[in-house]
Amino acid sequence: MPLDLDTRTQLLDALARFVAERLRPIEAEVSEKDAIPEAVLAEMKALGLFGLSIPEEYGGLGLSMEDEALVAMEIGHASPAFRSAFGTNVGIGSQGLVMFGTEAQKARWLPGIASGETVTSFALTEPEAGSDSAAVQTRARKEGDHYVLDGAKRYITNAGRASLFTVMARTDPDRKGAAGVSAFLVPRDLAGITVGKAEKKMGQQGAHIHDVIFEGVRVPEENRLGAEGEGFKVAMQVLDRGRLHIAAVCVGVAERLIRDCVAYAGERKQFGQAIASFQMIQAMLADSKTEALAARALVLETARRRDAGENVTLEASSSKLFASEMVGRVADRAVQIFGGAGYVADYGIERLYRDVRIFRIYEGSSEIQKLVIARETMKRGG
Repeated sequence: MPLDLDTRTQLLDALARFVAERLRPIEAEVSEKDAIPEAVLAEMKALGLFGLSIPEEYGGLGLSMEDEALVAMEIGHASPAFRSAFGTNVGIGSQGLVMFGTEAQKARWLPGIASGETVTSFALTEPEAGSDSAAVQTRARKEGDHYVLDGAKRYITNAGRASLFTVMARTDPDRKGAAGVSAFLVPRDLAGITVGKAEKKMGQQGAHIHDVIFEGVRVPEENRLGAEGEGFKVAMQVLDRGRLHIAAVCVGVAERLIRDCVAYAGERKQFGQAIASFQMIQAMLADSKTEALAARALVLETARRRDAGENVTLEASSSKLFASEMVGRVADRAVQIFGGAGYVADYGIERLYRDVRIFRIYEGSSEIQKLVIARETMKRGG
């Protein structure tokens, strides 16, 4: 159930203050040091951000999809790296467990995930399996009451801090494609797991991705998530919510960029007047505002329909496609409005320009979203 209006307002107001007073002032520091201060992470845990989507009976806030989207938009007004710190706990790193876990699995893991004591990662992508996620080659060989995992995962968010991985591995090598893939809950402290160094990235410094290698890792059968062969089903259902969450973050970043542009255009003078008075600047602001409003409306409507129990695979992909492409255009216009100031680091615009580029790639690239949208549209007959 969505939060009542008063509770929602209080939560969003508290997050707005946190963003303005704690997160935005340290954005440059986080980018320079490529790390979020532990004190800030502790405050994020205390606010309940690591447990937004975890049911209340396991210590989380149990937010509806609509409320989660509104929170993601608010957090999106700060550097996306801050959202990434808890993003896997809220989304792809926990939702498979919430949707498909046994009661014993949920009782064991969800309270720690909700508090932030347990950081999660979702290990699907491989060197040869990115957009073609059904091409997973990591193997899970059954031996008695254990599975033995061997394989490599690539670009895994939060792997350096994770204490629990949700791993997609092929349990039936004779079955091609998605049918032979299963999902496993794999604790970090099992023997045979190696996490590589953090990758150097274009943007989102302070948020880290790593390769993860599994060599003869013995995982108890009780840690399998769902039935054998259901791994792809787990992954796809998790991605619907994850794509909506990312779309909401894109809306938040776009709103922040627009506000920064309006403030700068009102102060910056050329030819004896504020550049906000120039029609070309106004046109860029108008385009950005219109697209951001359209994305916000699409995300929230889709979130409400998901909360009502509808199948929103098409709408979630549409939201992610439109919002991620939209924020890229808004960021590009922001650099143009700021001019030379947008290209140097002092104003932070160039950093956000780099930060938002990944949104068109992860949780399914724009090209994959188009395939999903077309497929679902044909299924529905239009």
